[in-house]
Amino acid sequence: MSQLNIDAIRDCLEGFVPAKIATCDADGVPNVSILSQVHYVDSGHVALSYQFFNKTRRNVLATRRASVLVIDPVTMAQYRLRLAYLGTQTEGPLFEIMKARLAGIATYDGMEGVFRLLGSDLYRVLSIERVPGPTLPPPPRRSLLAATRRCCARISACTELAELFDATLAELRSLFGIEHAMVLMADTAASRLYTVASQGYAASGIGSEVAFGEGVIGVCAREGVPIRITHATSEYGYGRAIADSARRSGMSWASMTEIPFPGLQQPHSQLALPILGDNRVAGVLFVESTQAMSFWYDDEDALAVIASHLGMMMRAMPHEEAGAPTAAVAAAAPEPARSLVVRHYQADDSIFLDHDYLIKGVAGAIFWKLVREHSQQGRTEFSNRELRLDPEIRLPEHAENLEARLVLLQRRLAERAGCIRIEKCGRGRFRLDVSMRLVLEDVAPAGEPADRGAVQQAARPREGRPMQ
Repeated sequence: MSQLNIDAIRDCLEGFVPAKIATCDADGVPNVSILSQVHYVDSGHVALSYQFFNKTRRNVLATRRASVLVIDPVTMAQYRLRLAYLGTQTEGPLFEIMKARLAGIATYDGMEGVFRLLGSDLYRVLSIERVPGPTLPPPPRRSLLAATRRCCARISACTELAELFDATLAELRSLFGIEHAMVLMADTAASRLYTVASQGYAASGIGSEVAFGEGVIGVCAREGVPIRITHATSEYGYGRAIADSARRSGMSWASMTEIPFPGLQQPHSQLALPILGDNRVAGVLFVESTQAMSFWYDDEDALAVIASHLGMMMRAMPHEEAGAPTAAVAAAAPEPARSLVVRHYQADDSIFLDHDYLIKGVAGAIFWKLVREHSQQGRTEFSNRELRLDPEIRLPEHAENLEARLVLLQRRLAERAGCIRIEKCGRGRFRLDVSMRLVLEDVAPAGEPADRGAVQQAARPREGRPMQ
């Protein structure tokens, strides 16, 4: 093999300039075709997009050899790759990565509905040679190493999960110039992700959800690999994803409990990176841009390091409180004139404040426990540990996401005008601050009786005694 390797010419594999593939049949008759995608796998392998069963495909299956010409989009240097066919993948991470990128290329080329990935053909690179010809001088090489190091150092100093999320996004903006970004955490039991932090959008979208396998973020979570798109694509857009999901459910209820996703309406570049924890996907770091080709492979490499470090810091955060659970009650306070109806739907633990949707799922179950015990027992302080051990909350197997759900709940309440707030008051402890009279309503699924005491009238801020 020559001194050239795939790592040295990765710019040629960004899909900006179409490649050409040359093959021969069993009798030696040549054929040349345009190739949509040459994908970097590792330093010794590439994958080619298999889209049509044509002469090229038949030749590859017959001889298991191909020659591919790729072009550097900056210098216009050309390179010839001699390849040996190993096999075709029609599912899994490699296939999904190439499928997503092909969707962007198809939109860019005006070939939506025509380009469809049938498989990812895996090849071993036998040799690479430079093709003689005029070239442009290469620009100064951009290094992201210093920015990556500074970002990791900054988030290493974080001591709380909310601070960790916000610091990560802030550093992406200041060090990498990334204006639109978000962090989503995985709810593995429900095969969904929920937004816990975002920046650069008109609305935060805190609590908005994406299903595993849906769009760039969902595919990243399902496959556990980075997904990068360098051109606009409607197939992987999020502008209509939530509404489409609600319509598929056939229920108007779905639209009532969906928080609009904060993503760009017309992104031209998207990059989603898995946040790993305990050998599973714990969340996704997502960035996007209105400009095409905003994220190259070196951006992907740098942000993958940051996502990995973010996952490590999440695992390092303390999950247990220092002392025993607390049961503090509120001090005496004047009864407020206004009241707030808190309605809990048992079917999915969704919560409505008056008629406005707040949250659902595990975060909804947590909130219902807090306001119920506040109303019945006058409690104002709670511990993470007691929530973790409470069987009624039904935490999933990987309960370390409890802290992320508390961050989500705290931020959703803060966006709801602050009549109910959650404030941290110590390691593993937090305080529920209620400034309105609460009326609790527990709604059972249709056809089932509500729990005893499901409706509690005029539950006011506590005066240090249990509710009569």
